[in-house]
Amino acid sequence: MNPSNAEPPSPLIEIRGLSKLYREGDTEHGVLESADATIARGEIVVLLGRSGSGKSTVLNLLSGIDLPTAGEVLIDGVSIGALTERERTLFRRRRIGFVFQAFNLIPTLTVAENLLLPVELKRRPTAVDHARMNDLLAAVRLGDRARSFPDRLSGGERQRVAIARALMNDPDLVLADEPTGNLDLETGLEVLELLDRLTRQAGKTMVMATHSRQVMGVADRILAIEDRRLVERSHARETGAGTSS
Repeated sequence: MNPSNAEPPSPLIEIRGLSKLYREGDTEHGVLESADATIARGEIVVLLGRSGSGKSTVLNLLSGIDLPTAGEVLIDGVSIGALTERERTLFRRRRIGFVFQAFNLIPTLTVAENLLLPVELKRRPTAVDHARMNDLLAAVRLGDRARSFPDRLSGGERQRVAIARALMNDPDLVLADEPTGNLDLETGLEVLELLDRLTRQAGKTMVMATHSRQVMGVADRILAIEDRRLVERSHARETGAGTSS
């Protein structure tokens, strides 16, 4: 088959006319207004915006943690807003992995127990789950820290555990919210390379929110929040735009 005639990848995420308003007293604060975007399977998309621009809100809308004021989000054809709260919770557990800026590891659980927790929310872990846990820990170069508690790890090690945990349930979609924000530059770049490599190897779709220009190098595409819309940006425009924020 001629590659030029191949069909483009089908979209995993469709954002249609998405709006989100918050009410503070008698005042309405708009984060998004009639935003549209499509993200294909296997794409890594960076969601760019200054602090407070609404990046985390977009991730919450994609995952169904928050619901839009208008419009809809479809993931693999499923309209997230049409699901009940319980259905959205189960959907997240099955289909979405999260990487947070603050790691969000449970301090009273070991590294191994933190990784197995997403499985235990659904069922009792099997030997296959334990083998996958060991494989993921090896992939993030923490195979010897399974019995360690998070407070015995460095910030970079904790974020590597968080990456492994996000992939534990073999999700279709990984959502990363400022995953290098609490790390120094060198450690952050190492974690970013690892996150990029593991998600690409597994063929995952990832949306990563950031205000850091260093993160943009891993992106297939860049979507910026501008005037409450999602606007496609080119790498050339961003890399030549300076580093002020």
